[in-house]
Amino acid sequence: MYLPARIVLWCTVCVFFLVACNSSKSKGPQFLITFSDSLSKDTLDGRLLLMIAQDTAKGEPRNQVGDSPGSAQIFGIDVDGWKAGEEKTIDGTVFGYPLKSLSELTAGDYYVQVLLHKYETFKLKDGRVLKLPMDRGEGQNWRTAPGNLYSVPAKVTIGTDGNIAVTLTKANPVIAAPKDTKHIKHIRIQSKLLTEFWGRPMYLGAHVLLPEGFDEHPEARYPLCINHGHFPVDFDGFSPEPPAEDMDTSDYSDRFHIYGYKKIVAQEAHNFYKTWTGKNFPRMLIIEIQHANPYYDDSYAVNSANIGPYGDAITYELIPYIEKQFRGIGQGWARFLYGGSTGGWEALAAQIFYPDQYGGCFAACPDPIDFRAYTQVNIYKDKNAYYTEGPFRKVSKPGYRNYLGHITTTIADMNHLELVLGTKTRSGGQWDIWEAVYSPVGEDGYPKRIFDKMTGEIDTMVAQYWRNNYDLTYIMQRDWAVLEPKLTGKINIYCGDMDNYYLNNAVYLAEDFLKKTKNFTEGGEVKYGDRAEHCWNGDPTLPNYLSRLHYNTMYVPKILKLIEKNAPKGADLKSWRY
Repeated sequence: MYLPARIVLWCTVCVFFLVACNSSKSKGPQFLITFSDSLSKDTLDGRLLLMIAQDTAKGEPRNQVGDSPGSAQIFGIDVDGWKAGEEKTIDGTVFGYPLKSLSELTAGDYYVQVLLHKYETFKLKDGRVLKLPMDRGEGQNWRTAPGNLYSVPAKVTIGTDGNIAVTLTKANPVIAAPKDTKHIKHIRIQSKLLTEFWGRPMYLGAHVLLPEGFDEHPEARYPLCINHGHFPVDFDGFSPEPPAEDMDTSDYSDRFHIYGYKKIVAQEAHNFYKTWTGKNFPRMLIIEIQHANPYYDDSYAVNSANIGPYGDAITYELIPYIEKQFRGIGQGWARFLYGGSTGGWEALAAQIFYPDQYGGCFAACPDPIDFRAYTQVNIYKDKNAYYTEGPFRKVSKPGYRNYLGHITTTIADMNHLELVLGTKTRSGGQWDIWEAVYSPVGEDGYPKRIFDKMTGEIDTMVAQYWRNNYDLTYIMQRDWAVLEPKLTGKINIYCGDMDNYYLNNAVYLAEDFLKKTKNFTEGGEVKYGDRAEHCWNGDPTLPNYLSRLHYNTMYVPKILKLIEKNAPKGADLKSWRY
């Protein structure tokens, strides 16, 4: 059909006009954000976060952001050299989570809060200059990091367009250091290895639980237990005082579907105190390590191109220092590792990478120990981390389930939230720390992506680097001729078969290998909890909400048996057995 030229021209103009209008509208409302020089006279770098919540019944908007379907809305932009009084704009062009754009937000009344997660400039030994959030005693938590600026939550009306001004008026306070008690001591040392890597003073800390009778038995030398895990503010789960009889029990645990879980936790902490100080419990040292770094609340206790030589710093600097200070035996046969989740991976990894320095490990619900099952992703064969794709459709890969298999978030959801919280692997989130620890350094000086954070497309070259350096099953198989005599009887793994993050899948693959070795004929074990969720620690007699609180009382007696079985001739088996 033939159309006159003037009609074609008119239609073309209309199309351009409509596109322009839609493009303008797609920006939605604009938030104009400033801070005053009363908060800082310096220029600031960091991640500027805008949170929007329907109400504040569950706390400030910043505390409602998460992976669950009930998450508050969040947007983020990088700021560099931000000056007091200068406006920064967040509008519909800024990527968000769960909604991708402000233009998708339904008009109405909301509670709004803005926060700046501050970055510092690091000049590394290798010449890299990076902007990262240094831990400030909070364990890499952007919500509470001391010095982060934020606005008081305010109720505002958000329309389809228009400007909304927000001013940052407050700063998070400094966090007080924990105080020593009779049984719990706190140490902090400057690491020579980490200081050299990062080009600035870097520290390691630990909370040390002393055995009952430590002061009364100066002749005793003790075995050491390293309870690995996320950043501990203080030694966790140990209380000389029982919870108050009238303690409020109206709190509800969505995870465990019970009321009064805070009181249960407090009671279990007191129960551990009574067990620890009882007559028959083994006398040992237990430590929880503080190794937060610019990427996460802990380092994964291994050497890394991006994080630094934390494995060596912990093994050869921190642990000998603790043993010297608190009369540890100071030999590999008398050091043991355990932990859950991140701590489970760390316990197994440290045992594999430093087999002579540790006498055994107990890894509960470990983060993926075989990257053929990187939760629901096979990084070697899959093309995409977010979807299983066929010729005509694709299915989202789940990220979190409950014990019945009900899914509440996907891998894409989790990573898109992290992308909002921080670019260049700086979110402080779970997927980003795996990438920061396992990846080589990228062209920009930051960790190289294992997969595109937006699309999920996997980088096969990075995957091979991961396999050769951090795939624990692969490394054991590759190096078993050397590792077998050093690891036989030392590896113990426990995982619920309905782990929320599908971590049991990697354990199955590791078990397939271990079953072929002497490890299972001479003391090691792998066990699964029927329908047990994340952090199941190997006790089939208790529900998961209790067993997850019993790591110390579960593993210390097992460690005693390993010592009695494997200690070398002439070893000190008496001074600490009082």
